[in-house]
Amino acid sequence: MTLHANIIGEGKPFIILHGFLGMGDNWKTLAKQFSESNFEIHLVDQRNHGRSFHSDAFDYHLMADDLKAYCDSNNLKDIILLGHSMGGKTAMLFASKYPELVNKLIVADISPRYYPVHHDAILEGLSKLDFSKIKKRGEADNVLSNYVNDIGTRMFLLKNLYWVEKGQLGLRINLKVLKENVAEVGEALPIHAIFEKDTLFLRGDRSEYIAEADEALIHRHFPNSKIITISNAGHWLHAENPKDFYDAVINFVS
Repeated sequence: MTLHANIIGEGKPFIILHGFLGMGDNWKTLAKQFSESNFEIHLVDQRNHGRSFHSDAFDYHLMADDLKAYCDSNNLKDIILLGHSMGGKTAMLFASKYPELVNKLIVADISPRYYPVHHDAILEGLSKLDFSKIKKRGEADNVLSNYVNDIGTRMFLLKNLYWVEKGQLGLRINLKVLKENVAEVGEALPIHAIFEKDTLFLRGDRSEYIAEADEALIHRHFPNSKIITISNAGHWLHAENPKDFYDAVINFVS
């Protein structure tokens, strides 16, 4: 089973991995910009997300190996690899397992450490979407607003809505399996995982995902890494300050 991806542009292969409950399409605008610098951007949907396959099994080792299979089937080598949040964890593990395939690594707003489960309200809200009754996006938003206050987060989550058939909405994510395995999303990078090539960590100045206390751990796993803070941005730093995010990435990969 191969991962679904949207490929934009031509040139050096550049893979982008979305975060938990996201999909590759979340990155379309930035992907088009990156592609203008002679990159072939692969917006990959990870398992149980977007248009990729559903599976009862879900953890970072599987997701890293899914990406290895994707690279093999598309003959991708010497890649630029960028991952955000959950995708950043997949990217870190992939780079440490298959360093020969990765030229440079970019990790957006996640550290190698363990994170406790913190998606309870979101998953509860998504579980309350009854598509025998909900026939419009606005109706889904109304239900979700009882669990998720932030409208930006709700818009992000509602991108998972699609027409299963005429008049029948559904969610692209494999909600049941993601709920059952949500603890996997916070798992730490294995203690012996090391990637020695150039690595860039980007964090939002309003985000708490990469703390000062994480810096020593980052440098232990990624000895050739640097950490840049993106101003006026929280955890969705690529969406909240796309210009500075784009500039930091392009400067690093050029």
